[in-house]
Amino acid sequence: MHGAGRARIVIVGCGFGGLFAARALERAAADVLVIDRNNYHLFQPLLYQVASAALAPADIAQPIRTILRTQKNARVMLAEVQRVDLASRSLDTAVGRVPYDYLILAPGAVDEYFGHEEWRRFAPGMKEVEEATFIRSRLLRSFEIAELEADQNERAAHLTFIIVGAGPTGVELAGAIKELAVDVIPRDFRVADTRRARVVLIEAGTRVLPAFHADSSARALGQLRTLGVEVRLGEPVTQVLADGVEVRGERLRSYNVIWTAGVRAAPLTATLGVPLGPGGRVRVLPDCSIPGHREAFVIGDAAYLVDAASGRPVPGVSQGALQMGRYVARLIEAELNGAPSARVAAFHYHDKGSMATVGKSRAVVEIGRARFGGLLAWLAWMALHITVLIGFRNRLAVLFSWLYSYVFFRRGSRLITRVAPPEPAAPAPTERAS
Repeated sequence: MHGAGRARIVIVGCGFGGLFAARALERAAADVLVIDRNNYHLFQPLLYQVASAALAPADIAQPIRTILRTQKNARVMLAEVQRVDLASRSLDTAVGRVPYDYLILAPGAVDEYFGHEEWRRFAPGMKEVEEATFIRSRLLRSFEIAELEADQNERAAHLTFIIVGAGPTGVELAGAIKELAVDVIPRDFRVADTRRARVVLIEAGTRVLPAFHADSSARALGQLRTLGVEVRLGEPVTQVLADGVEVRGERLRSYNVIWTAGVRAAPLTATLGVPLGPGGRVRVLPDCSIPGHREAFVIGDAAYLVDAASGRPVPGVSQGALQMGRYVARLIEAELNGAPSARVAAFHYHDKGSMATVGKSRAVVEIGRARFGGLLAWLAWMALHITVLIGFRNRLAVLFSWLYSYVFFRRGSRLITRVAPPEPAAPAPTERAS
C-alpha cells in the first residue's frame, strides 16, 4: 500500500475540498496522507440545524477513517498543522515533521470579527461542532431561565435572539430559531410564552443574502418577515456585550448573540510566507498552485483565485471547494503519469446554483437564470442536502428528522450539554499583505 519511491501527497484539512481531492486520488500511484485536527468530516451547511436543536452532531459528521477505509493508498493522521515550510517541502505538526512531494492545503475558514476578537466570547460563530452545541445549549437554557425569571426585562432579554450577519447561515438560523420558539416548544412551558420570542437579524449591508440576485434577496426578506423575524438592514453592530449589542447608539439586550457576519482564511495560511489576498486567502495561480511552488496547492476557502472565464473570484462555497479538490487531484495524477501539460487547462468554477432555506416550506433557489421560492424551493433544498451528505446512515437520519419535525412539529436534539463557550482560536501569525 505504501512503498518506497512513490510520491507522497499530503492533504491538510478534510472539508469538502480535502475530502473530494483524497477520493479523486484513489487510483493514483502515490501515497495519500490526510491530516485533520478533527477525526471527522463535518457537513458545515447544516451546522446551523445543530445549533437550533433540529439535528444532532453525529447526523452531519462522519469519521474520516470510515470514509476512506476502502481507499488502499490513503492514510489518516489526527494532528494540527502548525506551520508549512514551502522551502523544505514539509509540515510541522504537534506530533512531528511531515515531508511531502505534493501538498494540497484545504484548512478552511474561521469567523472574522473585523478587529474585535474580544466579541467572540459573547457572540460565537458557527464553524465548529463545539460552537454549535454551545449555541444550542445557551438558547435552550435561556428558555429555561425565562420560565423562572420574575423580572420582565430579564425575561425579555433571555427570549431575544440576535444574529449578526444576513448571509445564508444567518438567514437560515434566524428562521430556524423563530420556528423553534413559535411552533416547537410553546406547549412545554407554563409561564414563559416562547411564541413572543424576539429574533433579530442585523445586517450592515442593504439586503439579506447579498451574494444572491436582488429578487431572491427580496423574496427571502419577505419570508423572514412573514415568519416574524425582525430584520434590520444597513445597521452595523458597533459593540457586542455580555448582555446584548449596540447598533447606531441603540442598545439591544440579549443573552444570545450569534455571529455570522464574515469569515477569513484559517490562520495556517499566514505561515506560508507568501502574499495574501482579501480575507487572508492565498493568491494562487490559475492551476490553484502557490506562485513559485508548483507542488503546493491551496483550495477552498483559503484560496483566492479569479476565474479567468468569468473574471470573478471563485466563491468560498462548498461547490467551489470540491471542484477545486477534484481539479487538483486530476492535475497531480496526470503529472505522476507523465503528462505535465495538464496545467495548461486552468481551473474553471461551474456555478451550479445557490440555495437558502428560511424555514419550513420557505426557501429561495437560483439555478442559472431560474429563480424561485416557496415550497418547491424548500423541497429542492432538502433534496440537494440529502444527496451531498456523506454516509447512508447520515442521509437516512437527517431525512427522518426532517420528516418527523415537519409532521409533528417536534425536534429531537433539545439537549443542554455545554454551558461554557468554546476556547477561542489561537491568534493568527503576522501575515504579509499583497
